Amino acid sequence: MKILPFKLPRSSNESFVVEHNTSQHLYNPLHQHPELQVTLILQGTGTAFIGGYIGDFKPNDIFVIGSNVPHVFKNDEQYFDPSSGLQAEVIYIFFDQTSFGDQFYQMPEARELLEMISKARQGIKVHSPARERLIPKMKLLTEARNLEKIIVLLEIFNEIVNSENLEYLSTEIGDHNVDENEGKRLNDVIQFTMDQYQRHITLEEISDIANMTPSAFCRFFKQRTRKTYINFLNEIRVGKACKMLQNKDMSIVDICYKSGFSNLSHFNRKFKKQTGFTPSKYHSTLVNH
Repeated sequence: MKILPFKLPRSSNESFVVEHNTSQHLYNPLHQHPELQVTLILQGTGTAFIGGYIGDFKPNDIFVIGSNVPHVFKNDEQYFDPSSGLQAEVIYIFFDQTSFGDQFYQMPEARELLEMISKARQGIKVHSPARERLIPKMKLLTEARNLEKIIVLLEIFNEIVNSENLEYLSTEIGDHNVDENEGKRLNDVIQFTMDQYQRHITLEEISDIANMTPSAFCRFFKQRTRKTYINFLNEIRVGKACKMLQNKDMSIVDICYKSGFSNLSHFNRKFKKQTGFTPSKYHSTLVNH
């Protein structure tokens, strides 16, 4: 199977694709495709990689991903254990900009939609209250047929376009397009990092995973993600620490080392830089809520 690009199967009698999937875990290789993608997480938790963005996902989260933006929703480790009984459930909408024809976007009323399609290359996360209005519409779209299907899709786009609760996941619209060889390298790096973040990872080791020299790897990774590998690794570790802090039985010292940090002061500094809170303050906020 090719890691990148991802070829979306589409029949000749549909202008866009809606999928409602339930499985042990979500499709987890890094991939990209020319279609805009709207994703509603119904069940499952994990880490989302969208362009240069890294963040958690959980049930009822909605993401909009632009054309050819590399992305993957990787479930937490327990979803890969068949004995866990956990399932991931998701609704995808795949929409090609040509689906409505070129004339559609020349209409003045369609300008906002065209702007949203462009901004989606930054990655978008939809927050409340628009999210609560979108969830039933996306569920309805999985059952809609013919003209109703188009109407519901336009209602979904209208909610997104007019929402004041959009979080743009990157600060700029970039050229994310990645060829197959680059995609395989990025995917191998992400998968290795997600599996090994708990321990010390050297630059030489991760460069070998990408089959590159350390200097070439650093340039490649920075160009493709707009961050250094060390920053990427620390973001993964802080994200994992945030989830561990939900466990009242784990001490902050234990979480520091289990998330891959070598000392408490470094952990506190990186955690506060990423979240705005110290680990203890973050934990107390969770407990009080």
